[in-house]
Amino acid sequence: MSFKMLFRAIVFLLILFVVLYVGMNNTGSILFSFPLALQKDIHAPAALIYFAIFAIGVVAGTMLSFGGGGGGKKSAEKSSKK
Repeated sequence: MSFKMLFRAIVFLLILFVVLYVGMNNTGSILFSFPLALQKDIHAPAALIYFAIFAIGVVAGTMLSFGGGGGGKKSAEKSSKK
């Protein structure tokens, strides 16, 4: 395991800890409004909203860092054949 991979895992766990800590200490219900994507407001526990936002960020970051399904591999193979 490379140091870079270990460092990323530790940072990911630290961010997850912060999200969980904030969620555990904000147990009351909140009103979440996002008019661009949701037509109705969401009334839910704060911990659930924090986790949902975190999960969306993780999925988006994963999609960006892997380049959308391996499109880079095909272009790299074509350039190496020349």
